[in-house]
Amino acid sequence: MNTTFKSMPNQASLQVQKENSMVKQKQMLSQHFMELSQVKETGKKVVYTFVPGNLIELILSFDMLPVYPEINALQSGMRKKSRDYIRSAEDAGYSEDVCAYVKCDIGMMLSGNIGPTGQQLPSPDLLLLSYTGCFVFMKWFENLQRLYNGVPIAMLHIPYQVNGGIESNMVEYVKNQLKTEVIPKLEQVSGKKFDATRLRQMMNLSSNAEDLMVKVFESAKHTPSPIDAYFGGVYYVGPIFTAFRGTDGCVDYYQELLSEVEERIDAGQGPISPEGAIDEKYRLVVEGPPNWTHFREFWKIFYDLGAVFVASSYTRVGGVYDEGFRHSAQDPLGSLAKYCMGCYTNLSLPMRIDMLARLLKEYKADGLLINSIKSCNSFSAGQLVIMRELENRLGIPVGFIESDLVDPRYYSYSNIKNRLDSFFQMLDQRKMFAVT
Repeated sequence: MNTTFKSMPNQASLQVQKENSMVKQKQMLSQHFMELSQVKETGKKVVYTFVPGNLIELILSFDMLPVYPEINALQSGMRKKSRDYIRSAEDAGYSEDVCAYVKCDIGMMLSGNIGPTGQQLPSPDLLLLSYTGCFVFMKWFENLQRLYNGVPIAMLHIPYQVNGGIESNMVEYVKNQLKTEVIPKLEQVSGKKFDATRLRQMMNLSSNAEDLMVKVFESAKHTPSPIDAYFGGVYYVGPIFTAFRGTDGCVDYYQELLSEVEERIDAGQGPISPEGAIDEKYRLVVEGPPNWTHFREFWKIFYDLGAVFVASSYTRVGGVYDEGFRHSAQDPLGSLAKYCMGCYTNLSLPMRIDMLARLLKEYKADGLLINSIKSCNSFSAGQLVIMRELENRLGIPVGFIESDLVDPRYYSYSNIKNRLDSFFQMLDQRKMFAVT
């Protein structure tokens, strides 16, 4: 059953549909941030880490609480606070060319570190850096270590899949780091010993949630798709990519979400937008993250036209589950190692191209859209190669737009709309020729 709530004050006349799974996710996040605000009373320790290749089960097994700097940044972007935070970081000496996530997060820290609930986020007790294809992560945490007065840091180096796959020596290399570098630091900071049994239990819960999430995203193979795998997808991946993987609550969330998706399939309904169900006209695959500062406006361009994203690369940045990976209780540390190496940003360019080609074919997409992010080299480097290769390989229309993650100075509605108008004209011509 759907519930409704009123949208932002400047759109007071608009009623936004909100499903039970979204309500549940909001409750989970509120509880998490409440626990973060109470660490001085509870004594719980806080780990700052990143979404790609995160070791959340391991962190939770020590009863520690995670904070994700890039999540801080994107939430600040959606709350229209990122512009001022970025300016604060630039005033402190950070270059205009530095990743907008970095500047937004550091600017937020310099401005009091107030989280999305209006409460101050606690300082880290440990920085856990899992390097997964983004070199910026290392410099980011170097700066956070300095700003937080030398807080301990654990470095987990992840080999890049340069040869197109994960090899056994790579797994052993990461497992050894977990045993000798990461777990000892977690034990030292938390004051607790590593509990392998508890970690295995969490791995089983992770696997169950991952099974359910894959079913949700693969539902987009239906016509019409019951989900938008990009704009809706960023909400769907939230619990499993961040603080809740390995918990009963995460499994419950995906069971509820899948039930709602199956109801829409049975009713022949498209995905739910902020203004109701979308009448699917175009099926698209998208490469690159969304823009967060104008998220609602950005999405509206597409759902007004009946454009539905049936698959996206961004929703694989925290794990590529539809190709078979699951966390495993049989070899928990080896499983964590494979997870870290398998995230989208740790894949070689040919692997990304092959993945997108598979998604375009399996989900019967009409075209590919690339959103090139100015300050994110992990995605934008190589996107023109991706575009040309997929055009040549599949003969499909490809659209190319440019924006940024959380820096509103690099979002231009008119430029994006003009490029998209041309792209949808190509799609319409293709459909017209297919009919004739």
